[in-house]
Amino acid sequence: MDSEARKQSNCNAKGCTASFNSQGVVMYVPPHFVEARAEVLHDLIENNPLGILFTNGKSGLDANHIPFELHAHEGQQGVLHSHVARANPVWQDLATGDEVLIVFRAADAYIAPNWYPSKVEFKKQVPSWNYMVAHVYGRVTIRDDERYVRGMVARLTRIHEAKQANPWKMTDSPKDYIDTMLKMIVGIEIEITRLVGKSKLSQNKEVRDIVGAGNALKAQGNMIGDAMLAVAAVKAEQAS
Repeated sequence: MDSEARKQSNCNAKGCTASFNSQGVVMYVPPHFVEARAEVLHDLIENNPLGILFTNGKSGLDANHIPFELHAHEGQQGVLHSHVARANPVWQDLATGDEVLIVFRAADAYIAPNWYPSKVEFKKQVPSWNYMVAHVYGRVTIRDDERYVRGMVARLTRIHEAKQANPWKMTDSPKDYIDTMLKMIVGIEIEITRLVGKSKLSQNKEVRDIVGAGNALKAQGNMIGDAMLAVAAVKAEQAS
């Protein structure tokens, strides 16, 4: 059990309120893993747009994996735009104004104790798991109108086709075919009311241990390694 797990266990045992704020329950985030910068969380969402939409509608709990488009400057904290298949009951299970949660994950990685130099010296390390996530809370608006859906699909297409050698455009297909496909989906708009970020990158470890694990992950091609090395550099500079 790593230090985060031990703290959560102690918190549960003592009835502590670390998992709550004035708006209710939020993800458990120890202070050293907090990522509260809106611009960083917006970047995480934009670079990892496939979110997990969690709902608690008339039929109960549900989760759907949906690509989102973030308009960071709409509303007070941003607005997410997406769509679901008309055959997906989630859009009828929800009502405009319902609260939803979307989880976006940048990356994750298992951390082996042997990657920490201090383990060799003191034998006091255990396995852990590092990750970077954003939890987005918001109010949903069901947008069952062709103009909204067409514009949103066009924007998503431009964004995700931009890196292709020969980008596909909606006009590449017959108009009647695209019109038919658009009628088979329903738009979903979510105004963000709360952003909760967590970057668990071994910030609670010694610099040498962060560097050791970060280099091991970088050698595997895992982006968590680069993120950990960046954390180690900042921590070393602050200590100097």
